[in-house]
Amino acid sequence: MKNEKILVVGGAGYIGSHMVKDLLDTDYGVITLDDLSTGHRDLVPGGEFIEGGLGDRVLLDNLFSTHPISAVMHFAAFSLVGESVENPLKYYRNNMAATAELLDSMIRHNVKRFIFSSTAAVYGEPVEIPITEDHPCDPTNPYGASKIAVERMLKDCDSAYGLKYISLRYFNASGADESGNIGERHHNETHLIPLILEVATGRRENIKIFGTNYPTPDGTCIRDYIHVSDLTRAHLLALETLMSGGDSSVYNLGNNRGYSVREVIELARKVTGKPIPAIEADKRPGDPAVLIASSDKIKEALGWKPKYEDLETIIKTAWVWHWKEANI
Repeated sequence: MKNEKILVVGGAGYIGSHMVKDLLDTDYGVITLDDLSTGHRDLVPGGEFIEGGLGDRVLLDNLFSTHPISAVMHFAAFSLVGESVENPLKYYRNNMAATAELLDSMIRHNVKRFIFSSTAAVYGEPVEIPITEDHPCDPTNPYGASKIAVERMLKDCDSAYGLKYISLRYFNASGADESGNIGERHHNETHLIPLILEVATGRRENIKIFGTNYPTPDGTCIRDYIHVSDLTRAHLLALETLMSGGDSSVYNLGNNRGYSVREVIELARKVTGKPIPAIEADKRPGDPAVLIASSDKIKEALGWKPKYEDLETIIKTAWVWHWKEANI
């Protein structure tokens, strides 16, 4: 594998940095391309680093001309749902148009293996639980719309140019590498677990519970949480599949189990030993009551199995990272 070089676009971000680590640990050569608009240079654990955007045609042509790249992994999308509603063109410009430039450059340089970081947001309001890959795709925000547009672009590129891809639709990525050296760090945090842990470290006064009268056992939203290292292991399996001549496909990634907001807060209190004050707030528009994945397809096709199925363990790994971040 040392002869195989992988380009990780967005490798200075949360999931991308964990991917770089796993690729290096598996003896792949790694080039990280990141414009650092949301990523962090110090989170990149090794390999070659190039600062730049995925839509920079000149940079991309130079990169593909001077490096023998075997496959590309794409983690460089903007991903804030609320921001996508307020500024949709920012999302279509980066997530769609810039990705089209990347794909165009790949095809012109005969690089035809692509692994795409997609999202459960492509499904929109669920019509059945658990959600399978056959569920209708009807996103309710520009973020999800930009992701499904790229998936359709990839399908067309496969038909037209022979580009082989695997798209992985994440549910709620969470946790941190067990080493504690890399983890989740966002300029504007929106994810539930890190927000809760910011309360535990004293960086935030309380955690808001948005909606308490959903049709769920305790009235709060239920979500499916998957450890970031289980995500990256799925990417490795996808990469191996494409490297060995496998065909294009789409897979969900989740734990097939949901936890309510109240359950997540209680587990965080148990893990941290902190009180973590919570206050109730109004529902946010567009928040479905329940989102749970069916990951049976990737388990059967690629032999993927999550290592961190227990949410308490996932929170423990995140707590090590966030405690360290708060005390540097």
